[in-house]
Amino acid sequence: MIKLFEGGAYLVDGRELIPDSADAPKVLKQKLGENVPSKDEAVKNTIAYGILESHNTSGDMDKLKMRFDAMASHDITYVGIVQTARASGLTEFPVPYVLTNCHNSLCAVGGTINEDDHMFGLSAAKKYGGIYVPAHMAVIHQYMREMMSGCGKMILGSDSHTRYGALGTMAIGEGGGELAKQLLCKTYDVNRPGVVAVYLTGKVQKGVGPQDVALAIIGEVFKNGYVKNKVMEFVGDGISSLNVEYRNGIDVMTTETTCLSSIWETDDAVCEYFEAHGRKEAYKQLKPGRVAYYDGVVYVDLSKIKPMIALPFHPSNTYTIEELNANLYDILGTVEEEARMQLAKAKVNFTLRDKIKNGKLLVQQGVIAGCAGGTFDNICDAADILNGQSIGFDEYALSVYPSSQPTYMSLVENGSIAKLMASGATIRTAFCGPCFGAGDVPPNNSLSIRHSTRNFFNREGSKPSDGQIASVALMDARSIAATSINGGYLTAATDIDVDYTKPKYYFNSKIYETRCYDGVGKADTAAELKFGPNITDWPKMSNLTDHIVLKVAAEIHDAVTTTDEIIPSGETSSYRSNPLRLAEFTLSRRDPGYVERAKEIQKVEFARLEGQNPIEVSDAVKVVFDKIKGLSGFEAIDPKTTGIGSVIYAVKPGDGSAREQAASCQKVLGGWANIAKEYATKRYRSNLINWGMVPFTLEEELKFKNGDYIFVPNIKQAVKDKVSAIKAYVMSDTITEFTLTLTDLTDDERNIILAGCLINYYKG
Repeated sequence: MIKLFEGGAYLVDGRELIPDSADAPKVLKQKLGENVPSKDEAVKNTIAYGILESHNTSGDMDKLKMRFDAMASHDITYVGIVQTARASGLTEFPVPYVLTNCHNSLCAVGGTINEDDHMFGLSAAKKYGGIYVPAHMAVIHQYMREMMSGCGKMILGSDSHTRYGALGTMAIGEGGGELAKQLLCKTYDVNRPGVVAVYLTGKVQKGVGPQDVALAIIGEVFKNGYVKNKVMEFVGDGISSLNVEYRNGIDVMTTETTCLSSIWETDDAVCEYFEAHGRKEAYKQLKPGRVAYYDGVVYVDLSKIKPMIALPFHPSNTYTIEELNANLYDILGTVEEEARMQLAKAKVNFTLRDKIKNGKLLVQQGVIAGCAGGTFDNICDAADILNGQSIGFDEYALSVYPSSQPTYMSLVENGSIAKLMASGATIRTAFCGPCFGAGDVPPNNSLSIRHSTRNFFNREGSKPSDGQIASVALMDARSIAATSINGGYLTAATDIDVDYTKPKYYFNSKIYETRCYDGVGKADTAAELKFGPNITDWPKMSNLTDHIVLKVAAEIHDAVTTTDEIIPSGETSSYRSNPLRLAEFTLSRRDPGYVERAKEIQKVEFARLEGQNPIEVSDAVKVVFDKIKGLSGFEAIDPKTTGIGSVIYAVKPGDGSAREQAASCQKVLGGWANIAKEYATKRYRSNLINWGMVPFTLEEELKFKNGDYIFVPNIKQAVKDKVSAIKAYVMSDTITEFTLTLTDLTDDERNIILAGCLINYYKG
């Protein structure tokens, strides 16, 4: 089904793969004659290299400094981004910047605060010259596909699923700090990423959808890091057998592999897509050069892909539906056991095997939604499966969210919506809520099957701290529909006989023209920003001091820690415009005691900043400094000039969402650093840096525990001098020396850390 090459490979004429080996030059010469490029030259023949080169401003392709063609944010992130850029001198959006309202669309908590954020967004679009897409009009990525993508372009978004590679657009999801930099005419700095070919061949079976292909790939590459921080470049003869919406459905899920970005070959089907959306000029053919070199290859035989399911609590926890149904008790038992370790501190009883009824898995809810599931083709195929059928009147419920109003209208006009409604499914507007726990929260102890992007612990909206637990399994819309007509019993779409009608899509541009505000190039500097009572400025943050004392406020040993665990999604999202209030939720569903531990040590730092001596404020801190003075060279250390704060240790933090709040909330609570074995994504590490937090890694065995104090001397000078190995001390009953590592920082990143955060850095 899927094969991973052990090393790199050459791609000849876009169709023939030649593994990199000592014989590769000879094989290439036999095929091409004397005109054989070197490996270094062939690297430049990937699609990705050409796009990166055209957007790089550094003149050095190994050290990229990139400017993007457009940007996008939704209503969880744009307030903080604009506030950050405004505090740093923003006068006008320098590139088209789209502000969508698809996350905080429901005023579920906090009264008016969600709609207050929307009014702030509209006023910002008017003042600085942006595009404003009202609530329920489109999910962020569907709007960007329809209206902003273009072959050879690059787009930066403050949402991790910013992916438009199937439309010839290299898109990257990052934390808000990186977007603020672009708004201030700065660059996105990154080492040139490796490029991995995803070679598609063959043709998918009837009933197999894009989520099935995506989950099969994710299951193969996530845990081994095969494409981590690389670009996935889709090539091969199999692409032509997939329509563009199908390609989009695969592409958006590349985020779950932890790759940096994605790009696809483009063809006449992509040209027709742009033409249908009134933007034919956005098309150009993209393909690799005659000989292109890739750092790896994911070889996918589409004909062998079967309907897939990703069981709780990660998109990489994949099985074929056939395999799961044949081994229900054993596989679900394994998932339960893995979950128990993750839920050790939660007072809940997580079960899956209790959902086996009559030898089959019975689920309680189905959802087809968002940038992954809510596309035209997915919903049309689901409607054909449900046509003339019923989802029944028991516990099982099905909801469908078209990804945009134009998509919704076309589905109404071709009769798909009528088919779905007649079956008992409910139809909603464009909203990302089911993807992060702000809509369609299932009942306690239930299992929801969803064609959405993620199935992390608690992301469906339950509250384990309140004794609630539900879970999500990811599936394709077609198999969700097949399950729906089978009373909620898990069913693969390949197991039913359906005539897929494949109606043509018609895009109505007037829907956006009559409702969305387009202020690109029309900034009104005299316009006033509209602030709701929940929208607050970022608190002041201090510069890095010569030495720092860190109290370990959380110690997490899970294999991976997601940003959802660091700062939960769902109803807490409504407070994203109030940094202090949002910070109260940090790690609340993973380590509920973290906030109080962090605030306790932050009180000491506040006292220090007000001129008090920290050792007179805290007996514990006095003991720490007495021990520090016993170290050679630090007898005269001054507590008044030594930064005091908290630190989180996690094995591999930062998987999942791009949300910068996973870092900023720690900073607001007095966090100075993270310590990790490695960081799950570049974007989380960048978020830490942009909020002035030191992204340490630890290569040796753990020598401290929750509640311990760590002394990191001369950290300011180490950052300045680009020192990679930094001596630190655990100030426990005994003093234990160990080494922290700090590598791969750009000069700008070092200066941001020294300044204390991005805002301080740009203020000078």
